[in-house]
Amino acid sequence: MGQLVLNYKTSSIGLYEYPTLSRELFEKFDMTILGLGKLPRKAPSMDALAAIFDLAGFTKFCNQIDPHLVIPEFLNKFLKWLFQQVASECKYKESRDRITMWCQLPFYGKFLGDGILLLWDTNAIKRAVDIGNIVVSLFNICNKYRKEFLPSISSEVDSPPRTLRCGIARGQVVSLGDGADFVGSCINVASRMQKLSELNFAFPRRGFDPKRCFTSAARGLFLLKKADVRGIGGQQLIMISKAEFERLSPKRKKDFHDA
Repeated sequence: MGQLVLNYKTSSIGLYEYPTLSRELFEKFDMTILGLGKLPRKAPSMDALAAIFDLAGFTKFCNQIDPHLVIPEFLNKFLKWLFQQVASECKYKESRDRITMWCQLPFYGKFLGDGILLLWDTNAIKRAVDIGNIVVSLFNICNKYRKEFLPSISSEVDSPPRTLRCGIARGQVVSLGDGADFVGSCINVASRMQKLSELNFAFPRRGFDPKRCFTSAARGLFLLKKADVRGIGGQQLIMISKAEFERLSPKRKKDFHDA
């Protein structure tokens, strides 16, 4: 991930001018622009929980008049708010100079253009209920966006994205370039989950046993359903927000079947 700034000159050929570079500068364009370093034949892998936040309506927001005047301001405040919320949700207690957390913070974050990828190391999480607590924390953050952040930012920028979506999945990720980037099926699944029908929050049942991962109160937040997931397969077991499902139209509810 990087920007390649080259000193172009021009060369006139016939009626047109063409950009030219020295051979040395021309050969600077290669895979190093991705910032991945050397890619070994066998890359290390690890168990992770992937969460992808997506700003619904961000493309429309970017197409308003003079977007360069509002996009940096919005993203600066949104990203600061989001990371503060994630950190706060992980906090157990604090003293003047030390923070005790009930789980480790995400070890990796990546800006995706209209969203954020966060990865947690699940090997460092000893209790199944804490896996569930991460899910509930992310669910809370999505609700806080609508109830707290959106009213605040609406007085500062025009037509901000009205919804923060989140998709979650567990699985193995492979480290590229000594941790410069990560790939894995769970990242792809999390991306699919946050775009599921008209829902804003979803995750696969796989890796999230409700009886082990959630308290009775937390289990009441979600419904177990079956649904077709584009790019993954038909009739996948998924967990969705009970409140969101109840707000769906009868037609959209038919996209989901009892497990």
